[in-house]
Amino acid sequence: MDPIETPTPALSGRRAQAARNDRLILAAARTVFLRDAAAPMSAVAKEAGVGISALYHRYEGKEDLVRRLCADGLERFARIAQECLDAGADPWTTLTEFVTGIIDADVHALTVNLAGTFTPSEDLGRLAGDASALGVRIFEAARTAGVLRAGLVAEDLTLLFDQVTAVLGPDDERTRQLRHRYLTIWFDGVAGDGAPPGATGRGAADLPGPGPTSEEMGRRWIPRS
Repeated sequence: MDPIETPTPALSGRRAQAARNDRLILAAARTVFLRDAAAPMSAVAKEAGVGISALYHRYEGKEDLVRRLCADGLERFARIAQECLDAGADPWTTLTEFVTGIIDADVHALTVNLAGTFTPSEDLGRLAGDASALGVRIFEAARTAGVLRAGLVAEDLTLLFDQVTAVLGPDDERTRQLRHRYLTIWFDGVAGDGAPPGATGRGAADLPGPGPTSEEMGRRWIPRS
């Protein structure tokens, strides 16, 4: 999966080193907390290859780090949604590209893992509200245009993200392929009469990649290192 991107201006000396450390820490925290939301700060420091003192110099504690990590994820979610809206495509394309973009960015998996493990700040609440509003705007445009089957609600997207981000393959590329496979099935199932012809075939769309094998399904029982 793509690491979290935190753009920084050109820096030099200690400030550049601090920025590099921060990117390492955030990427490491994401990896560690996706494996185990209860992991300690020492596990993040080890994954990042930095001393525990450097970690606590930047973050007061685990909740502070987790809030920053979630804020980055929400900002990325909002950025993907806004880019899809700005592209000016038809409502069906905007919806499918938005959903696919969120799945490929893999920001939702971390949200599911960390939900309920920390106390959100007011700033985080505002970010969540802004991100959610953009997603609802995309969904409502598709619903109003008649490209979605009747009965769907915006919250169905949240549960879709929950379900698809739970799909894991043996490596990043296979994970991406399998997730796209089930997105294709979902898109085919929710397409309404007003959706483009290729989206309303009820099974006409080609599924990405081969289906999961029994060996791949068995991998879930192998302890994570």
